[in-house]
Amino acid sequence: MSQPPAADGAHRASTPPLDPAKASTGQLIGELPELVTRLVRDEVRLAQAEVKGKAKKLGVGAGLFGGAGLVALLALNALITAAVLGLANVLPGYLAAIIIAVVLLLIAGVLALIGKKDVEKAKPPLPTDTLESVKADVAAVKEGAAR
Repeated sequence: MSQPPAADGAHRASTPPLDPAKASTGQLIGELPELVTRLVRDEVRLAQAEVKGKAKKLGVGAGLFGGAGLVALLALNALITAAVLGLANVLPGYLAAIIIAVVLLLIAGVLALIGKKDVEKAKPPLPTDTLESVKADVAAVKEGAAR
């Protein structure tokens, strides 16, 4: 039985595997490159299958986290509505809603300022410390080579 021809027209006849008990050392060594190639290909296929399985689980988990976030947002909306209705027992309804909205906007503003400060600390998004270290290493190598 032969394999289908390769794109370049070359093909290799498939030979049955050698019986290690009956094969000579030369024959075993001759088969070693093919065995190593097959082993590497099998390992790559196994790694691909493992990554595919983990990616699927990661996707499902991310979807569940998204669903949990949506339900939490709906719960927060219900709590805000409850706060407005509770405050509406003391003040007119429109005023209670305005007060709760202003408090929420103040919280959003504080969070935005904290986020802006963190983003500014992260600029530029390059590994500047690592780049400086690599530059120092290159300079040291050049200096050593010049000696």
